[in-house]
Amino acid sequence: MTPARALLAALALSLLSGCGALLGGAATPLDAYEIRAPEVPVAARATGRSLVIETPGAGGALDTDRIMIRPNPLQAQYLPGVRWTEQAPVMLQTVMLRAFEDTNALQFVGRRPLGGLGDVVLVSELTDLQAEIDPDGAVIARMRLTARFVRESDAAILSSRSFQAAVPVASTDTIDVVQGLNAASDAVIGEMVVWVLRQIGVRPTS
Repeated sequence: MTPARALLAALALSLLSGCGALLGGAATPLDAYEIRAPEVPVAARATGRSLVIETPGAGGALDTDRIMIRPNPLQAQYLPGVRWTEQAPVMLQTVMLRAFEDTNALQFVGRRPLGGLGDVVLVSELTDLQAEIDPDGAVIARMRLTARFVRESDAAILSSRSFQAAVPVASTDTIDVVQGLNAASDAVIGEMVVWVLRQIGVRPTS
């Protein structure tokens, strides 16, 4: 059985199980997974600059805590029985926050709506965070994020850039998909952190 057919069979079983839960009692809790922050080495030089990270925008299919998989480019489905620990945009905001904090390159890193004012604001849009099955049955974990570097004082856009990564995945098994999406996030968030720090004069070590 191809990965695509196996996935569709699992999704159908999940729908039937969900109907049974509605008729016969509470639904089974979903197993939760998370994406971890990448390590981004920088030169040992802190700045007095502060950064506020807004929650990434996302379309309806991505603005959820479910883990997306696309059997074809026009169809969005979710892995049965599992979820992210938070809504995907909020989870990625946390990943960005931790990645910047771990560099020790900024005086302050906060988040909206909880954070205060900063010198600069990172505004982003999440357009891809899913596993995709191509016509040959190969599975790819894909992430794409468009970021804007904005000056807080006058909302001027100082720079903007898109970041993306595609990572081959061994199968549609949950752990393979999550590990692939984590690797894609490492590449995207790591590159974005380096880009932002260079905008404010912090030199990465790599």
